Amino acid sequence: MMSWEFFREWFLPGIWITIQVLVYSAVLSAVVAFVIGTLRTSRFWIVRFLAGAYFEIFRGMSALIFMFWMAFAVPLMLGWQFVPLWSGTLALGLTYGAYGSEIVRGALAAVPAAQREAGIALSFTRWQRLRRIELPQAFPEMVPPFNNLLIELLKGTSLVSVIAVADMTFAGNLLRLAKNESAPIYTLLLVLYFILAFILTRLMRMLERRAKAGVGRAPEKRNGLLSRKLSPSGESMQASTQGAGGLG
Repeated sequence: MMSWEFFREWFLPGIWITIQVLVYSAVLSAVVAFVIGTLRTSRFWIVRFLAGAYFEIFRGMSALIFMFWMAFAVPLMLGWQFVPLWSGTLALGLTYGAYGSEIVRGALAAVPAAQREAGIALSFTRWQRLRRIELPQAFPEMVPPFNNLLIELLKGTSLVSVIAVADMTFAGNLLRLAKNESAPIYTLLLVLYFILAFILTRLMRMLERRAKAGVGRAPEKRNGLLSRKLSPSGESMQASTQGAGGLG
């Protein structure tokens, strides 16, 4: 019979490890997603090719097998010994980052071409166009699919139990072996994953609402930016205001 003592001793440390794996791998996958997704929109074909190759390679690989490779093959091949927590985090972050790069690429591609052309007309660099024009408009479109990806990543954290990371799935398996009670243990695990997924969904929806509210204020910011970018003469300022209207 499950009791609070068993929950505190077996599951609370596992929940903490699961949250750590989720946070670390989510940060890594977000960085990978933005870098690879942005590079896939580069005007240089070799950059697009290499970024696309990363996406295709990691999309086609099993995250579980890649985790085994990181944990057991890399130490033998390269002499790099990771602790199991980091092997699992790297495997999940690099794999889910590839999936996220497709979200970033699609959202950037959805920004109207006229917006980018306006930035080019103002002599913005590629980085300036990306940071000031494209990403602010693409970000709200990324949030809902990233929400789904984060939930998938949460469920994927259970894979780290196979390389002896003491997450809550690992704790549940140990407790099942010790108590020989499968039904209450796995039912509790289902409930715990559901609660974590529910909390993540609420947080991401809050972020989505804030992102959409930010888009409503973005045209005013861009108008100010364009006005500062052009010369202060009255004629140019009028032209800048008209150009900013095209961005809004």
